[in-house]
Amino acid sequence: MTDQSVPQARPSEASRTPSGGPGPHDSGDNDDRRGLSRRRLLGTAGATGLVLGAAGAAAGYAAAPSSAATPLTSLGSERALFHVKHQPGITTSLQARGHLVAFDLAAGAGRKEAAALLRRWSETARRLMAGEPAGSRDTDVARDAGPSSLTVTFGFGHSFFGRTGLEAQRPAALDPLPDFSSDHLDKSRSDGDLWVQIGADDALVAFHALRAIQQDAGSAARVRWQMNGFNRSPGATAHPMTARNLMGQVDGTRNPKPAEDDFDRRIFVPGQPGTNTPAWMANGSYVVVRRIRMLLDDWEQLSLKAQEDVIGRRKSDGAPLSGGTETSEMDLEKTDGSGSLVVPINAHARITRPDQNGGAAMVRRPFSYHDGFDADGVPDAGLLFICWQADPLRGFVPVQRKLDRGDALSQFIRHEASGLYAVPGGAAEGEYVGQRLLEG
Repeated sequence: MTDQSVPQARPSEASRTPSGGPGPHDSGDNDDRRGLSRRRLLGTAGATGLVLGAAGAAAGYAAAPSSAATPLTSLGSERALFHVKHQPGITTSLQARGHLVAFDLAAGAGRKEAAALLRRWSETARRLMAGEPAGSRDTDVARDAGPSSLTVTFGFGHSFFGRTGLEAQRPAALDPLPDFSSDHLDKSRSDGDLWVQIGADDALVAFHALRAIQQDAGSAARVRWQMNGFNRSPGATAHPMTARNLMGQVDGTRNPKPAEDDFDRRIFVPGQPGTNTPAWMANGSYVVVRRIRMLLDDWEQLSLKAQEDVIGRRKSDGAPLSGGTETSEMDLEKTDGSGSLVVPINAHARITRPDQNGGAAMVRRPFSYHDGFDADGVPDAGLLFICWQADPLRGFVPVQRKLDRGDALSQFIRHEASGLYAVPGGAAEGEYVGQRLLEG
């Protein structure tokens, strides 16, 4: 969890409406405008090109049987683009439903089989993101829905390169993450040759994509692990506001934003990579995925003041304890009448501030999760932490190391699974994701 918010969708990446450390706090979308009317959405599209109607792409599949029917909402018609500079699902606004799934290549499968699989996956993703059927084996699960801001994102794990004979093309930034003292990792739910992130604003649309991706794997790959997540539904609040996580905390205030001058440099691999980065990673990014369990029974026993001291922000509105509003700069030196720091020295928001970590920056796009209760009624719930950066050794790793040394939140969370993946740039028209690696 870090003191950072999910940015708006970039014009080059998505045509959807904007929404809205390692650990579950201070990283969501602070500009959720999905409650805007369809008329205003279309007006925005005309002015900026950010929003495109999906009626043409989904005709005959997602449209209602009666052309005279009045749509209940514009939510289903919002569409993200597949053929973009950076893969969708990185700067796309928070989505209501998410699925993460990792695959291992089957025994005997190599570079040829991997290329065929990525070709199938890319075509399926393109079709589904446009609101079209997946193909001849479509299950009809999402037949009545539009694209619903569906995104599908693909990445390669460290082990993928050995299995495909492409070790020379493995980026140095994909070296395994160091061990952290707070880790309690389940290896069976970590890593994997291939990683897929699916997000949408409709649960059936998201599941439909998950099932199609799993079916497309065929005999080339098998599921290693799979996780399900969720966020607040678009329009659930009376006005745009930052999302909350399962601890009830405002989650997302200081993420890097695409409008910032150095955003691309900190989050994406340059279009002309240097000598230490292979050319196939141009315009790509590296994603760290962590399943972070929240020990909610312990957390909920704390008083409101104790919770706020752990985080360093007010629970009601996300403002720093030093005063102001959610977006006010935190005064780390401010003291109270007794001379004690207003923001405790081990507060999560203090430790994760970029200016306290050598400028380390990540874009976080998490999902909450809940996988039921154990025999004692303890919830298995928390955060599917997902962060993006140009180099994990300059993004995730230094922040997590500092959290490891004294974050007040650490006693209320547990890192239970982990993965690091290289996510190449978006596929151009006529290409599939990863083609420059697999056919280069």
